Amino acid sequence: MSFKTDILQIIKDESRVVFDKQIEGRFLSDTLGRLVGKADALVFAASTEEVSALLKYADANKISVTPRGAGTNLVGSTVPQNGGIIIDFSKMNKILEFDADTFTATVESGILLKDFQAFVESKGFFYPPDPGEKSASIGGNIATNAGGMRAVKYGVTRDYVRGLEVVLADGSVTWVGSKNVKDASGLSLKNLIIGSEGTLAVITKCILKIIPKPEYSKSVLVPFADLESGISTVQKILFANANPTAVEFVERKVVELGEKFTGIKYPHPEAAAYLLLTFDGKQNEVKENLEIIKNVVLQNGALDFVIPESPERLEEIWKVRGCLVKAVEATSEQEPVDLVVPIDKVAEFIEFVNKTQKKVGMQMVAFGHAGDGNVHLCVVRGSRSEEEWKTELQKNMECVYSKAYELGGLTSGEHGIGLSKRHYFLKETKNTNLQMMNAIKTSLDPHHILNNKISYVL
Repeated sequence: MSFKTDILQIIKDESRVVFDKQIEGRFLSDTLGRLVGKADALVFAASTEEVSALLKYADANKISVTPRGAGTNLVGSTVPQNGGIIIDFSKMNKILEFDADTFTATVESGILLKDFQAFVESKGFFYPPDPGEKSASIGGNIATNAGGMRAVKYGVTRDYVRGLEVVLADGSVTWVGSKNVKDASGLSLKNLIIGSEGTLAVITKCILKIIPKPEYSKSVLVPFADLESGISTVQKILFANANPTAVEFVERKVVELGEKFTGIKYPHPEAAAYLLLTFDGKQNEVKENLEIIKNVVLQNGALDFVIPESPERLEEIWKVRGCLVKAVEATSEQEPVDLVVPIDKVAEFIEFVNKTQKKVGMQMVAFGHAGDGNVHLCVVRGSRSEEEWKTELQKNMECVYSKAYELGGLTSGEHGIGLSKRHYFLKETKNTNLQMMNAIKTSLDPHHILNNKISYVL
């Protein structure tokens, strides 16, 4: 039998299978659309049983498989490199159980983050992981261990995954983790899967931890005359034990891009940098913490302590922060960089980036999560030719990553490695660590059919 016939025997509904040249380009790439792969079949799976049958067939025939959520990743994690089968999870998007008694909800992996968050909040609960792209799938969030602005208080996706139903490369279906709060029963297989970018197993169902919805939330904008003063104040904010939900930093030159893109203006245009802070919890607690932080920032050189006068104004301020990548994209092609350095090294790293930008003449737009050291850079192409862009980008990226590693940083804080950051990850990671990762990979996926050629796979 032919490949097409085999696939259609597994997936009885022909409307959920697309072959060869009929596959739309967006399914062969990520949200940027610059890295484009190839595939022999695109399957919109509707059940764990279908995923299991597809993987059993693929493993037996050594056919590559690329799991795909919403395709919102920025590093090429969903780009199929070796043909084969793309398994799309957009139709596996159901909420299977809401269990208030155990503070959990069980969902299929294709459900979108924004839909899940809206559902639990309608029940008076809260799912804290909050990466910038709300149209990402929960399965994709788990596969990259997505972070976001609330990580400084609430942690990252890993901290809210209780259990996973996964399909292994040979088609075996199993659960790792459970509804239980604590687990010292053997190796943490669940945590091996989280952040593995689809290279170890395919996630089909997720048991997620939810918490009571905070009673009250308030954000403030704090302008500074220079970035160093703003970043150095972050440590004092954290040391004040006021428990901020978000601690974001953004330079004025970056805000200007967001202002131009949205038509929204920030206060204090004379500032060189801003901190954007959020606090949530009980109303009295939040108000007390705001007073504490107001004193801290003003004593450390803040130009003001701006509390937005209305929910609409608050939404505008966050809209500017949230659109920065799109604002850069509107002016030029750019390479997004997501790295992390120790929180006391953020200012030094940004200073290095600014000096490098002036030295080499390539714009590098910096912003990010100051509370956990996660720095986002947009390295901007400008008017460079394709050859100039490729050569200069590689050189400047090597420079930026080398500095981050020198400061004790890492390749990625929340986007993952994928294809586009693989070179930098492999260059920095110790061989012993890579050997351990590949031994785990081979034990779970002997024929290396799952999302091969990304991340740690040699």
